[in-house]
Formats: sequence, structure tokens, C-alpha cells
Amino acid sequence: MPTVFTHAVVAGVAAKVFAGQTKPLRFWIAAVAVSVLPDADVLGFAFGVRYGDFLGHRGCFHSLFFSLIVSVFCLTVLFRHHRAFTRKWWNLLTFFFIVGASHGLLDALTDGGLGIALLAPFDNTRYFFPWRPVPVAPINLRAFMSTWGMRIIVWECTFIWLPMLLLLASVTIVRYVFHRNTKTLSCM
Repeated sequence: MPTVFTHAVVAGVAAKVFAGQTKPLRFWIAAVAVSVLPDADVLGFAFGVRYGDFLGHRGCFHSLFFSLIVSVFCLTVLFRHHRAFTRKWWNLLTFFFIVGASHGLLDALTDGGLGIALLAPFDNTRYFFPWRPVPVAPINLRAFMSTWGMRIIVWECTFIWLPMLLLLASVTIVRYVFHRNTKTLSCM
């Protein structure tokens, strides 16, 4: 799996790209929470849940269906002031679904583990993408603080965080230029 930090960076950049305008703090917190929540399944290890079980790590909590359920829950609890099924509601639902789904999709790019149950609960098959460039991060804290964990962070900073930040910079520049040109045209 990519580290929790990488999932949060992806969510933060996606939120900034999606938001455009100012959003309340709960939007930013929800975006990050939705993106990292699937890894809460590691708590199952303490209760005897095995890695490959339906509730195991990278199982149903990494699925697209779980992302949808979490997104609807998020809207119901945190954004209930938006009427259901309005354009704004659908936009937020789509955003939170994509951010939540990004977790399983990023994990499917890793080079270790048993795969991701992207289609659970309908199909518990574990999937990987054919191209798996992301080195798997350690799950436990001791291993994470090791040389291996630090190499993973450096790799993610170079090959995931930096491209995400370049994407954000590009979108910001395009928005600025577009806004500036629109202002100039409206003054003519």
C-alpha cells in the first residue's frame, strides 16, 4: 500500500483541484478522511481477521462499493444542508467517491500483497493492475520507521507527491490565466 501520507496528499490535491473556490474546513477533513479510511481495516489483525478475508486488509474496505457508501454517509452527516440529488449534491458525491476510490486504485499499483477487492461485496477477488510501479509500504510502525519505510517515503515524494504538486501548480496557473483573461475581456 502507499503510505497514509500519500493517500492524504492525493486527496488534498484532488480537493484543491475540485474546489476551485473556498470550501469549509469539514470539506478538507472529509476529503482526507475518506481517502485514508480504507486502511482502518488493519485494525482487524488485532481481532484475528486474516489478511485475505473479506474484512481483511485490502478487502471490502478498499472496494468501490465501500467508497460509495462512505461518500453517501459523508454527505448525509457533514453536508446535509445540500438537498439530496441536486447538482451540488451529485458533485460532492462524485468527488468523495473518486477520492475514496483512489485509495484502492493506488493500492492496486503496488508491488506487494494479495491484491485489492475492488468489486467487493459482489466479488471478493483481489486485483492488481498489470503495471505495479509503487513499492508496498510497511504496515506496522516499527517497520515504517526503518530504512525500508524511509525509502518508501522518498520514492512516494518523488514519484507521487511531486507529480501531484505539479498538477496542482498547473491547474492553479491555468485558472489564474483564464480568470485574468476573462477579466480583461469583460473590461473591453
